[in-house]
Amino acid sequence: MKRLTIISLLTAILLFNGSCNDYLDVNKNIDAPDVVEEYLYLSGIIQSMAPYWDTYYDLYAIAPMTQMFATNSSVYTGYANHYTYSLTSDVGAVVWRQVYFTHGMNLENFINQSIAEQKWTMAGIGYAIKAFDWDMLTKIYGEAPMKEAFSTGRTEYNYDYQPDIYTQVREWAYKAIEYLAKEDNHVYGNKLTGNDWIYGGDKDKWTKFAYAVIVRNLASLSNKNDFTTKYADELIECAKKSFSTADDDAVIKVSGGSQQVPYAYYNNAWGTARASSSFLGQNSFQHDYAVQVMTGTIPQYATDGKRVKLDPIPPTHTDTLRAEYYPYQLLDKQIICDTVITIPGHYDPRVALKLSASDYTYKNIDNADSVKAYKYYGGQTSTSAYSPQSVNVTSFYGRAVANAIKNATTNPPNDGIGRWIYRDNAPYILTTCAEIKLCLAEAYWKKGEKNLAFTAFKEGISADITFTGKYIYPGSKGKQEGGDKITATVYNKLANEYLAGPYVSGLKVSDFTLSHIMMQKWVALYPWGAIEAWTDLRKYHYDIAYTGEYPYKGNGWDDDLYITTKQDTDPNKVYKGFYLGSSRGIEFRNSLFNVNNQGSPCYRIRPRYNSEYVWNLQKLADLKPIPGTAPYYQCSIPWFAYPSDYPETAKGFTAN
Repeated sequence: MKRLTIISLLTAILLFNGSCNDYLDVNKNIDAPDVVEEYLYLSGIIQSMAPYWDTYYDLYAIAPMTQMFATNSSVYTGYANHYTYSLTSDVGAVVWRQVYFTHGMNLENFINQSIAEQKWTMAGIGYAIKAFDWDMLTKIYGEAPMKEAFSTGRTEYNYDYQPDIYTQVREWAYKAIEYLAKEDNHVYGNKLTGNDWIYGGDKDKWTKFAYAVIVRNLASLSNKNDFTTKYADELIECAKKSFSTADDDAVIKVSGGSQQVPYAYYNNAWGTARASSSFLGQNSFQHDYAVQVMTGTIPQYATDGKRVKLDPIPPTHTDTLRAEYYPYQLLDKQIICDTVITIPGHYDPRVALKLSASDYTYKNIDNADSVKAYKYYGGQTSTSAYSPQSVNVTSFYGRAVANAIKNATTNPPNDGIGRWIYRDNAPYILTTCAEIKLCLAEAYWKKGEKNLAFTAFKEGISADITFTGKYIYPGSKGKQEGGDKITATVYNKLANEYLAGPYVSGLKVSDFTLSHIMMQKWVALYPWGAIEAWTDLRKYHYDIAYTGEYPYKGNGWDDDLYITTKQDTDPNKVYKGFYLGSSRGIEFRNSLFNVNNQGSPCYRIRPRYNSEYVWNLQKLADLKPIPGTAPYYQCSIPWFAYPSDYPETAKGFTAN
C-alpha cells in the first residue's frame, strides 16, 4: 500500500503548478501554504487515528481500569490502581491531543473548505469523524472547552459541561448524515478512494458510521433516570439505520511492512515491530478477570473472600484435567461460556484469538479438541498470574512476558509479525456491528422489551464471532514463528457450535439478564474498545454496593478507603466476577487506591497537562462539582453516570 505524506504531495503540487507571479509574491510562503485542497487533509486525519498519535496509547492506561489489560509498567500501574494523575505527564491524554491538535484545525479546515466548495461527501465524512472524536473525548475526560475550542485571540478557554457536549456530538453526527445524503456531482476519483482508509469513499457506510456514533453516545446514558423516555427510542431508531453486518465495521487499514518500512509507526501499534514502544509485548498482558470471563471460570468466593477450592477434585468430574488446571468451585451460572464442560457449544472459540494461550508449540492448531484444551493465565501488576494459578502469564503474542520479543527479523522469529489484531498489518478498530447490536439490546432491555433485546443480543454475538474470525492469522503447524494458534476451519466449527449452544441460541429467555448483554459487550469490545467498556463500567458504578442514586464515601466506600462491591449472587450485579482493586476482602484485590482518591475509584482521566494545567489552569479550577485542580478530580463522576443531573457539591470528599 503506497504511502505519501501530505508534505510530499504539497511539495509536488507546488513544484508543478508554481508560476512567476506566485514566485514573486513575497507575502506567500511557498514552503508552508496556508490553503490546501481539502482531500489532502483526509488521509492525514484518518491515519493520525491509527499509526502513531492514536488512541492505542490511551488504551494502555484505560484497559487496566476495565480489567482487560494487566500491566507491570511503572507508567501505567497508577492507572491500573485508578490514579490517573502524574504531574507534568501527558500519559492518558493522547485523545485530548488528537482532538485539539492533531485533528484540530486540520479537521475544521477540511470541513469548512468542503462546505464552501459544496463537496458534500467530504463535508459529511469530516463531520462524522468530528462527532466520533468528541464523543470519545468527553467520555474519557468529562468537561472540555468546546464552543471556544478553535477561536483565536484567547489566552483562556471556558469549559463546556457534558450535557452540552453530548448534544453537540449528536448534532454533528446528524449534520454528517445530512451532507452525505445531499446530491454530490463532484467526480472525486482517487482523491477520495485513495485517501479514505476506512470506507474508500462509500457514502452509505459513512452514513451508517454516523448513526453508530449517535448510538454509542446515547448508550452511555442508559442508566440515567430519563433514558427510556428521552433517549432510548432515538437510540433504537439510529441503530436500525446503522451497521447491519460485520462488513460495515469501521476499521482503519494499516499496511504494515514490519522492519521493511522506513518508519516503525507504519505498523499497527500492537504488532511486534513496535513492541518496544507499545508495551504490548512485555509490559501489558491479559488480566485475570479477562481469563475468568472468556474461559467460563468465574469462581465462587467464600465468606473470607477467597476462591472455594475443589478439594479433593471429585472423581466424577466431567474433565479431570480441566479441574486440575482450574481447581476451584465455579459460579453456578457462567455468563459467556463454561470450558470445564466438554459438551459441544460450551466453549467460546473467541478466547483462542482474543487471549493468549500458554501452549505456544503450534503443534495442534488444526485440532478442535487440542484447541479447546489450551490453558490461559492472567495477572494484574505482575507477570506472576493470579488466574487460575500462580504461573508466569504469557504475552499477547503467546510466549512468557519475561522473554524478549522475537519478531520476523530474529532467528528464530518466534513471534513473527504477531497475531490476530496484535499484528503489524492488522487494522485499527473504531467500532463494530457487534457493539451497536449490543447497545440496541440494552436499550430494548431497559424499555422492558425482552424478546427484542434477546434478538439483538444474539445478532450482536454473531457479529462479534464474525468480526473476531475475520482477522485470524494462523501460525504454521509445528513451527513457532508467530500467528494464531487456531485455524479458520477449526474456529468456524467451534463458533457454529457455540452460537447453537446454551450461551446464545440455547439460552432461555426466562434466564436472559442484563448481565448477558453487558458482559457479551465487554467481550466484543476486548481489548480495542476499552474506552467504551470503561464507560459502561462507570455508568453502572463498577457494581459498587450503595444506596440511592450513586455511591460516595460512607455509601460504597468507607474511611478505611476500601470499596464494598456487590456479590455475584446479587441479581442486580451486572458484571459477574468483577471486583475493583480495593474491594474489601476479595482475594487478589483488597489493596488500597491512591490516598488522593479518598477511597473512590476513578471516573475520568485528567485533561492534557501541557495544555490545561500549564495554560488554562484557572478555567480548570472553576469546574463544578469538583474543581479540575483538586487532587481527587479523577474521581469526579461524569454527567453520563449520574442518574439525574450534576449535584451542587460532590459528596464525601474532604477538601485538601
